[in-house]
Amino acid sequence: MFPSRRAIVVVAAASALAVVPVLVAPGLWTVWLFAWALFSILLAIDAVLAPRRADIEHALTVPDTLYMGEAGEARIALRLGRGDRPLRALVKLDLSETLAPVRARRAVLGPAETTVPFELAALRRGTGQIEAAWVRFRGPFGLVERTVRFGLARDVTAVPNIRGVRQQALEFFSPSEFRTGLRIEQYAGDGSEFDSLREFMPGLDHRAIDWKSSARHAELLCRQFRAERNRQVVVAIDAGHLMAEPLERIPRLDHAIHAGLLLAYFSARAGDKVGFFGFDERVRAFAEPRGGMAAFRAMLRLSGGLGYADAETNYTLALTDLMGRLTRRSLVVVLTDFVDTVTAELMMDNIRRLARRHLVVFVSLRDPLLDTVAAAEPRDMLALHQAAVADAMLRERELVLTRLRRRGVFCIDATPRTIGVQLVNRYLEIKRREMI
Repeated sequence: MFPSRRAIVVVAAASALAVVPVLVAPGLWTVWLFAWALFSILLAIDAVLAPRRADIEHALTVPDTLYMGEAGEARIALRLGRGDRPLRALVKLDLSETLAPVRARRAVLGPAETTVPFELAALRRGTGQIEAAWVRFRGPFGLVERTVRFGLARDVTAVPNIRGVRQQALEFFSPSEFRTGLRIEQYAGDGSEFDSLREFMPGLDHRAIDWKSSARHAELLCRQFRAERNRQVVVAIDAGHLMAEPLERIPRLDHAIHAGLLLAYFSARAGDKVGFFGFDERVRAFAEPRGGMAAFRAMLRLSGGLGYADAETNYTLALTDLMGRLTRRSLVVVLTDFVDTVTAELMMDNIRRLARRHLVVFVSLRDPLLDTVAAAEPRDMLALHQAAVADAMLRERELVLTRLRRRGVFCIDATPRTIGVQLVNRYLEIKRREMI
């Protein structure tokens, strides 16, 4: 409990006015003393009448799960158990460091239950906690402020954004693209896997004529093909210290997990086998490529368990281990990040070695702030230096990507908002061209 701003203003104004009667008639000092006594009595009455912690009832409602990149809502219900006079209050929540701070909310408390909503957003995966609620209010005269604390200790679990993955996969892609590989395609050249023979008709591709079968059946027959299924797609996610850095308030690792889950969901629904590989200084998780939605659920479980490492990523150990585990040519999607050409040299060597046996898609997260700073018109020397540094970093990134493309690696350098869409579009392109 402490004096309010109103009490401080009253004391300051009264002190200034108290000088006037003393200057006019020194014998009026008793009036000044009486005024201070009256103020002290009002202050004490205000402190006594102000509600106490036991007079406020509270109940907290929190979501069971928070999805990375999406906001949830926590609601605290407050009710004043004593008195009918409305009480204006300021409500604040104490959150753990894995949850984004929230602003204090104003509320009017009374005999009826008042619900105060707070927007919750996870900064990192794992278990966060709503530690306490603070309620600040004034007494009836507004001279005393009291702050009470309610210990809550409610856990909230933050997980990869599976809800956003499913919604994006179902809403973005057209039915014809989504069914590619799930049914027999009737268009020449859309597949390379033999399906059946049919009688040759004018308008069909002459290159599809099966001359041996035509001679054997004494009629002109041609081959029909379908899109190949059961390709192996392995999502390899770097969990090193660079991926723990936040990008648009969320760690880069979680952006990579979201993009990888989107690709895995789409690939599993398209009939391909999906595997998962997580690494930093050593291998953290691995799931054999397999078909069906069970593969997606396995990847969801393993990716949700990837921690935020402080160590440097060991590409030599990790990618060599991955090559030893894969016995069949696969599409390997490597989601990682780098700073400059010097730190990326070892990474490029190992990715080029991986690309000799498998089809590799290299995915890096591009900070949109770099483009904004590099393109901004410099108005002072500081802005000029910032633009020069940002432009140098962008040129070095492009140099690394160019060197990888020359080695046959497909490269995607996209912002967090578009990385998932670009990755699946590249997967569809590879699938149509049947490069694996």
